[in-house]
Amino acid sequence: MRLADLTTLGVGGEPDVLRTCTATNELIERLRVLDDARERVLILGGGSNILMGDGPFHGTVLQVATRGIEIEAGDGVVRLTVAAGEPWDALVELCVVNGWSGIEALSGIPGLVGATPIQNVGAYGQEISQVIESVRVLDRASGSVEVFDNAECLFEYRSSIFKRHPNRWLIVAVTIELRDAGQCTVRYGELAAALAVEVGGLAAPGAVRSAVLALRAAKGMVLDVADADSRSAGSFFTNPIVSDAIAVGIPSACPRYPAVGGVKLSAAWLIEQAGVTKGWRVSEKSRARVSNKHTLAIVAKSGATAAEVIDLAAHVQQLVLEKFGILLEPEPTLVNCALAGGTP
Repeated sequence: MRLADLTTLGVGGEPDVLRTCTATNELIERLRVLDDARERVLILGGGSNILMGDGPFHGTVLQVATRGIEIEAGDGVVRLTVAAGEPWDALVELCVVNGWSGIEALSGIPGLVGATPIQNVGAYGQEISQVIESVRVLDRASGSVEVFDNAECLFEYRSSIFKRHPNRWLIVAVTIELRDAGQCTVRYGELAAALAVEVGGLAAPGAVRSAVLALRAAKGMVLDVADADSRSAGSFFTNPIVSDAIAVGIPSACPRYPAVGGVKLSAAWLIEQAGVTKGWRVSEKSRARVSNKHTLAIVAKSGATAAEVIDLAAHVQQLVLEKFGILLEPEPTLVNCALAGGTP
């Protein structure tokens, strides 16, 4: 099976070996054996935040398909320990249906639970780091199973200790703590407008989920076989965090937000002002294009190659760099391919 069939971008070559693990103990033991043998391993979750190269992957792909949710409730708090292979949006839906708040604004994000701490997944005013109590991992260096508390995860904007050391730990379960409350605080302007409340106002988790799903669908950010614009890895570039000195030199029309380490700028605004429009392609023959709904997403038409995606991303990077002196960094994990600012 080609890895293209297991990723939302739909590109990627064949692996030497593919193993699907449905039990946590099986996943841990298989990886221990492979690591002891010093074999090359790729841990694959939902395939929604990865760009695979066109060549074969020489090694073993372990596909995470583990299941299990443990629920502990009391005193207005609900604690859930969730296996890494549980689908993320199904978990959000379960929580919303039960009136548990804290992750409703993260509705519609594809992928699996185990991937969310790696990138500190966030959207519409919420981040997974705000609700994580602990993360259970396999330390691939020692072979031992360990538990990281929230502080030990070293969360930052779209980053964590797990992202900064991608081959050190395998996440096998995540424990989150939610509020058992009928309403939640809306912290994001676009979402607040959709709900007709003020930023900082209250809304029911179900209403928040419905509004977020509608907003994401309008941007092609909800997986839908009928929507060609959803054939992507979501936002391809992260919003850059720059120093105050650099931010001052960017036109005031660019949306910006305070961030640890500087000022976070809107990557979509920078891309558009650099001359990249919705639907933009490097050439008429290219099967990779910018989404027709959102300039942060790169869409791969059926039959497209990773090389075409990389070529388009590199052109976008260069245009923004020439216009603003800012190098955009890719958000997806790059495997068997490379892009400036990315991981080879």
